Amino acid sequence: RKYFVINIDKVTYSSNFYNTKEFIKNKNYKFLKVDLNEKNKILTILKKYKPSCIFNLAAETHVDRSIENSKQFINSNILGVYSLLEAFKIFSKNKKKTKLIHVSTDEVYGDVLKGRSDEKYRYNPSSPYAATKASSDHLVQAYVKTFNINAIVTNCSNNYGPKQHPEKLIPKLIYNIINNRSLPIYGKGINSREWIYVKDHCEALIKVFLKGKIGEFYNIGSNKNM
Repeated sequence: RKYFVINIDKVTYSSNFYNTKEFIKNKNYKFLKVDLNEKNKILTILKKYKPSCIFNLAAETHVDRSIENSKQFINSNILGVYSLLEAFKIFSKNKKKTKLIHVSTDEVYGDVLKGRSDEKYRYNPSSPYAATKASSDHLVQAYVKTFNINAIVTNCSNNYGPKQHPEKLIPKLIYNIINNRSLPIYGKGINSREWIYVKDHCEALIKVFLKGKIGEFYNIGSNKNM
């Protein structure tokens, strides 16, 4: 789409530069190694490049890891978002048209036993991961109402597709099948999940950026449970 893209990442265990090799030399792409908690660095980047949109996809996302050690999830998913919001609040005083799209998860709703969750569905997170994402959603909403920033929250179902980290369910199962290992299925295997192809999610995020209403929450999914 001819956008100039700045990729900000702190480079942890789940980062993989193989994923960027197709476009790493593209003149419309720039990578910067920065932690979201480094507010002043984030603000400097915003002031230098003056983006029309910030997509916040930065998060610790693995439920099992959040159960083993919640601290990293609090640092990234709550404090990191707070840092970004503070930088964006300052930047927005002079760049009022820039939007912040905060990418969240359907896991903030907890277990949906009947029907489907809509945007008015109550938050009822079941894991430390989901709780930290719920907290970040509330922070973003509070900054919209208190400081009048241009932000939108999206809550997406499970993603799948090429280059996904092997700790995630589908690549993990494929890897185990190829290597003749047992298949780890959560609980008794009766849970269902809603899956969306990663590029469909990206299309939806662009649509939210171009047409979404400030302060709104948008659920993104395939409407198909497996």
